[in-house]
Amino acid sequence: MTEERVKRRKEREAVKRRAAEPEPAVTEERQKRRKEREAVKRRAAEPEPAITEERVKRRKEREAARQRAAEPEPAITEERLKRRKEREAAIRRPENAARLFDSAKEKPLRRRPGGAEPDQPARARAERLPESDAAAQARASTDPVQIGSVISEKGRRIERPRRERPEVPEGAELVREVNNRFIFRTNNTYFIERPREERFIIDAREVYYEELPRSRQREVVVRPDGTRIVTIRNRWGDVVRRVKILPDDREIVLVYVEDDYYDEVLEWRDPGLDLPPLDLDIPVRDYILDAEWVEDPGDYYTFLDQPPVEQVERTYSLDEVRRSARIRDKVRRIDLDIINFEFGSAQIPESEIGKLEGVAGAMQRLLKENPGETFLIEGHTDAVGAEVANLALSDQRAEAVATALTNVFDIPPENMETQGYGEQYLKVETQEPERENRRVAIRRITPLVAPVASSE
Repeated sequence: MTEERVKRRKEREAVKRRAAEPEPAVTEERQKRRKEREAVKRRAAEPEPAITEERVKRRKEREAARQRAAEPEPAITEERLKRRKEREAAIRRPENAARLFDSAKEKPLRRRPGGAEPDQPARARAERLPESDAAAQARASTDPVQIGSVISEKGRRIERPRRERPEVPEGAELVREVNNRFIFRTNNTYFIERPREERFIIDAREVYYEELPRSRQREVVVRPDGTRIVTIRNRWGDVVRRVKILPDDREIVLVYVEDDYYDEVLEWRDPGLDLPPLDLDIPVRDYILDAEWVEDPGDYYTFLDQPPVEQVERTYSLDEVRRSARIRDKVRRIDLDIINFEFGSAQIPESEIGKLEGVAGAMQRLLKENPGETFLIEGHTDAVGAEVANLALSDQRAEAVATALTNVFDIPPENMETQGYGEQYLKVETQEPERENRRVAIRRITPLVAPVASSE
């Protein structure tokens, strides 16, 4: 009993001794934490000169940037920008670069029946550049254009559209048909046409056709929301009217050509033959925008929004614009050399689709301002292979880009026209495979095909 008590007493004393001794590990950890807290409190109580100075510096930089943005750019900035663009132009205009204007690249015209030489007016320098689309069309008509509704004229419903042209105009020869495309030869060159734009009728609620007087035909595409796209073609299949009719019956004119002019047409004649060769005193960069050198996507809008580079004598049919390089040369162009087509292919790789975003944004902005805008998408190839095969391939490339702009970026199909030119308008003069020649170009042709007052 006594031993047990002694044992318990010793155990209690041992416990007391351990309780009285310091716990070094725990104490050191607590002291460390306490010192860290005190250090934090001291830093919080002291000013933070480095951080404060940095914040002040950044604020001053932001204010200076705002001031610079609000002030006009000094001459030195413009000069530097000019030099940079000149350097870029020198880089992208190699020694074997082709001529600037497409109309200067065309083959010599054949003699007309009877041995007469084609019209070749003397060269004349263009007058001062028009400041707007309206200024460019100032001489087009002395009287205000009266545009009647394209659906008011009575027509006879037909089951299906004309697949083949009932007549081939003088000066044109039908060569062959390839993938629902007709290839003609006229003025010593080949030209490709499609009887219908299949892009227009995708997802349409209804499509019907009507015969009109004077061998014309009317096509009506009805969209799911009730919007109607009405197109009228003359006897040759040329588009002479195109109007978008909204569900509230408002009409947006896309294409308009005077009836009287087409009643007298007997041949496919290039209206550019009546004009002197284009001679502009402007830098290349102000006429052609190479997408490869675009740094700011806003440059696409600024460029496309510019008016023609010379007067527009009258409004032309879509087919006149397609067929006449001289008429197309009136408006500036964007070379989408950033889209890489493989040799012999019209397929746009999925990785390339995103490169269209910048120009698509510009087109969307322009269409928001004017739903009557029309853009021409041109397809081109290099000079390797048969000329006719290249023509069909280039047309498919243009159509592929237009389809991508609609499917991915919601650009309405009726606001885009497509045309392939094969190897006729090379960007780099070579008969070898050349990626820069396998390209697509875009022009805003609105002032060529519709009166400004009706399209705005």
